[in-house]
Amino acid sequence: MSGDSQYYIYILTNRHKTVLYTGITNNIVRRLHEHKNKLAPGFTAKYNLHSLVYYEVTQDVSSAIRREKQIKSWRRDWKNELISESNPDWSDLSHMIMEIPDRGPE
Repeated sequence: MSGDSQYYIYILTNRHKTVLYTGITNNIVRRLHEHKNKLAPGFTAKYNLHSLVYYEVTQDVSSAIRREKQIKSWRRDWKNELISESNPDWSDLSHMIMEIPDRGPE
């Protein structure tokens, strides 16, 4: 199944980069807003996961779901490597998506 929509596979972390969350959405701006403002109760709110450190984009929802499941099944060190390849400093990439100023390290 594919279409004109974009699907985002993303990884969030906390300030100390000790916890990771992998998710999928078709509206990354809305989803990041929900995570950053703890509007989505659960794991991300409990562990203060609001820094977007990695994301991928695809137009195929089936591929996005498969990729999310693949990343979720990985060992932590594989996820760390994936993030570090494109974002060596593990900077919050939210400003690139949400068009907000980058505040620098927290």
